[in-house]
Amino acid sequence: MDFHVDDWVIHCTHGLGRITAIEDRTFDKHAAVPYYVVQVSDLTIWVSADEKQNQRLRLPVSEAEFRTTLAILSSPAETLSSDRRQRNLDLLTRLEDGRAESLCRVIRDLAAYRHARTWNEYDNNLMRRAQKALLGEWCFILSVTPHDAEIELQRLLTRKEG
Repeated sequence: MDFHVDDWVIHCTHGLGRITAIEDRTFDKHAAVPYYVVQVSDLTIWVSADEKQNQRLRLPVSEAEFRTTLAILSSPAETLSSDRRQRNLDLLTRLEDGRAESLCRVIRDLAAYRHARTWNEYDNNLMRRAQKALLGEWCFILSVTPHDAEIELQRLLTRKEG
């Protein structure tokens, strides 16, 4: 097992959390499987400690790597599909790995898309989810308040490459 109790981790969907326990769970009389119990804000989730755990959980990146990753927010956006279903599918696929880099790319691209078109409910919810995950990791790694991270996020999204 790669993680330990009290480790801070990033869940691919829910963002920053802390492992509070490792428990064996049995389902349908199969052999017991170890699960990480992760507390994410007011949510407790169980993540199986199997060969796919690294697709669901990761350690926060280093401060230097995170600062480098934030540059993505100011880089040129990729064009998103105008078809809402295809756009949603593409963005969800990008977010599957839960990496800070993927979060930055989705946030950047959705912000640019909003300049030319109106967001639908899916776009709005996806942006909120991606920002929440990124800001949680941001505050943890750089030891800043959520408000300061949000201000810097908006500054980076509006900064023009020059």
